[in-house]
Amino acid sequence: MPPLDIPFAGSKFTLDLSGVASFFGGEEAISALASVHLYEGRRWLGWYNCPGTFSFAARFARMANPRAWDGLFSPRSPPPVLLGLGLDGKTGPNYIAALSGTTVHTGHLAHLTIKRSKEMKEVLIPGRLTNPIDVAYIVMGPVDYNAPIKRLPLSYALSALVPITVSVTTCIMCALVYDWCSFSMIFLGMVSSGLANFVVGRGRLMIKKSVRNSVTDPPPGILLGEDSVVVIKGAEIGVNAITRARFELDTDLGTRDNFTRGVRHSYSAMGVVCLFLFTTQFILQLLLIPQGTLFGQIMFIVSLSVSWTYNYYLSSFDTEKIQAKLLFQTLGSPRIYRFCVGTRMTMAVLVCLMLFDDVTDSSAEEGQDRRLGILQACLPHLHATRGVWKKWMDKVVEQLMNADDLSLSWLSIDEEDEDALLSESERALLFTLLGDARAAFEWYFDNWTMYSSTSTSKG
Repeated sequence: MPPLDIPFAGSKFTLDLSGVASFFGGEEAISALASVHLYEGRRWLGWYNCPGTFSFAARFARMANPRAWDGLFSPRSPPPVLLGLGLDGKTGPNYIAALSGTTVHTGHLAHLTIKRSKEMKEVLIPGRLTNPIDVAYIVMGPVDYNAPIKRLPLSYALSALVPITVSVTTCIMCALVYDWCSFSMIFLGMVSSGLANFVVGRGRLMIKKSVRNSVTDPPPGILLGEDSVVVIKGAEIGVNAITRARFELDTDLGTRDNFTRGVRHSYSAMGVVCLFLFTTQFILQLLLIPQGTLFGQIMFIVSLSVSWTYNYYLSSFDTEKIQAKLLFQTLGSPRIYRFCVGTRMTMAVLVCLMLFDDVTDSSAEEGQDRRLGILQACLPHLHATRGVWKKWMDKVVEQLMNADDLSLSWLSIDEEDEDALLSESERALLFTLLGDARAAFEWYFDNWTMYSSTSTSKG
């Protein structure tokens, strides 16, 4: 078949797209690649001419970790695949074990837990309103650490057929006019992107307990964030999945004798394969794209533009929200209740009530210490060792130790005790603070049975 007449054959104008093709759309392309672990079948739908080859090569150079590439790709490029793909690296809030008082530094999964809790419909706790804060309540069940993280259905990933169709069409159009330079670059872009998705998507995300945190504290406990608190109770293995575990990419690439060493080798093997593909594409684009016809260059940029639009569409989704949803599906979909309280004092008291409603203390002193520790953790900036604040905290602890006292006798000002020595302003402040505590107790007495009895249901 003779070649078709080349459009724009008489034009002296040329598009030098080598720089644009290599550096344009890199972050969106990386974000789209991250979705390979979130959507079912996404691994097989990466066969389109993807922009941002330099960004891809730099990212996978850090994953492969060969020193020879440090001169070309900045050593500051993001490290291993999960961190580079946004599937790890976030620092979670501190976890405070209620029984032992131990503070544990958490990671990405605890960060996702906070995010997931904020998506729940909130229940407003009546009371004074100054600085609203969320209190979430979760009861964890058993967790299967051998089960992979669930994915969104295949239907969510089928939009990738649009850039695939455009890339195939533009590739054919270049072949019809015998523009083999543009044809080869579109085709190589499709192959590189497709194989990268295939290689990275070869693994399945798993929940792996951190080896560094081998000693555990039994639940219950709290995740203490800046503007929200999550009370976590239930099975210890489920609580540990949030507080002491992380996402890990389970793949059969590399050695698996030693877990840590095997995972590192798997990442390196992936990095080498993808690094070779994108570096080759990057260099060839610099050489061949300027040699193509104007029509072929237009076809090339059309394929890149559609692919970038698709990548931008994928990157517009909140991937952490998707991760949190899939994480909790994998954890058995425990029901999450979210409450909004008006002050931090009400929050601290409500958290204690939730934590210790079914806890048996070996002694009164131990019970007081536990409750005081949680109150101080929730209210770290209060001067709880002197004045009004100490009186308030002492009264609240005593009331917590006598939580079945519906009269709330401890949450009042005693005119015949040391309270009588307080100044008028101090008495007014103490009265206000005790009102915050009463709001938590009154709501708890009236409503908590309904929530605690259904907390283990699937949500």
